[in-house]
Amino acid sequence: MIKINENYQKLQASYLFSNIAKRVNAFQQANPDKSLIKLGIGDVTRALPDACVKAFHLAVDEMAQDTTFRGYGPEQGYDFLREAIAKNDFQARGARVEADEVFVSDGAKCDSGNFQEIFSTDIIVAIPDPVYPVYVDTNVMAGRSGAWNAEQGRYEGLVYLDGNRDNGFIPDLPDRPVDLIYLCFPNNPAGSTATREQLKQWVDYARANKSLILFDAAYEAFVQDETLPRSIYEVEGAREVAIEFRSFSKTAGFTGTRCAYTVVPKECMAYTEAGEPVSVHALWNRRHTTKFNSVSYPVQRAAEAVYSAEGQAQVKELVGYYLNNAKYIREKMEALGYDCIGGVNSPYIWIDSKCDSWEFFDRLLNEAAVVCTPGAGFGKCGEGYIRISAFNSFDKVVEAMERIGCIL
Repeated sequence: MIKINENYQKLQASYLFSNIAKRVNAFQQANPDKSLIKLGIGDVTRALPDACVKAFHLAVDEMAQDTTFRGYGPEQGYDFLREAIAKNDFQARGARVEADEVFVSDGAKCDSGNFQEIFSTDIIVAIPDPVYPVYVDTNVMAGRSGAWNAEQGRYEGLVYLDGNRDNGFIPDLPDRPVDLIYLCFPNNPAGSTATREQLKQWVDYARANKSLILFDAAYEAFVQDETLPRSIYEVEGAREVAIEFRSFSKTAGFTGTRCAYTVVPKECMAYTEAGEPVSVHALWNRRHTTKFNSVSYPVQRAAEAVYSAEGQAQVKELVGYYLNNAKYIREKMEALGYDCIGGVNSPYIWIDSKCDSWEFFDRLLNEAAVVCTPGAGFGKCGEGYIRISAFNSFDKVVEAMERIGCIL
């Protein structure tokens, strides 16, 4: 008899996205003549930068000729892309990252979800709340949590790091030793951004406790304040205790093209049951080469073009476009009397709805035909908030805010 992994039975249904889809579909069926404006999902809407498109076409042309055709590429990524990443994203900002510490993949979601596989199932995991759901669900699937506690709205066995108004949704250090720590800055969903001093506290904690930080920097390109770090490796000691995930999805519009990367410094160590250090770089390389067969050659050439002079200018314009949307949304919501976080160095605006998250969601949907995301779907600490995404056209953003302004 084939048996299932019983840990999957602990998972709560994806009520956030299924509930949103159900309510949106019901609205559309009841109001077929009303146009919806969707500011909920974190998906880009503008075309790829022209430099990337040109590189894509050239690479496809190479694939069309026997003499320049390429089959399987290196699982870790082609050297031309790994070297461009290390030089431009890290070394240029004074952070030491070598090309062979970069692992190219098809998504930061995949990597941040998969990385936990190389660790023991009995480690103690610390996860922020509110949080990107993949961090929680993948550890539940692996058996690192207890049962879902409906009364608490949390899984037993996980250490939750509360984000709230008082700490600006940048959680405090755990009050006990933990082994694996998830951090995401600029934060998804709250839009908060950690300072270098705040990240240093986490790095020092991890070094003192032999913990490991999984640092999701998928939104780093939106950080415009030069006093804020865009990489955890800008913090002294981070190479010993931190893995960083990055993506071209929001930076250069690659959500439908799929390209990302993970940095695993060679100083990072995990430990055997006997306390002997083992290279995390070597473990991840073994896992990566066993389960992944590389990102396609044309996609990697397109990603390389991000680092050309033309690509950098186009990416800067693209990021600026979405940040302008975010600024506009935040200013309009604050003018309506709502407290906001994010929308400055982040494409997300986290808004105190002054009521139940789903109640506010329904009001925007049914009265303004605008879709947001209820904060309760991101964790217990998200209740009472909503997230509005800046990923849409400016015209649609202006129209959405006009509609919202008429009902609030």
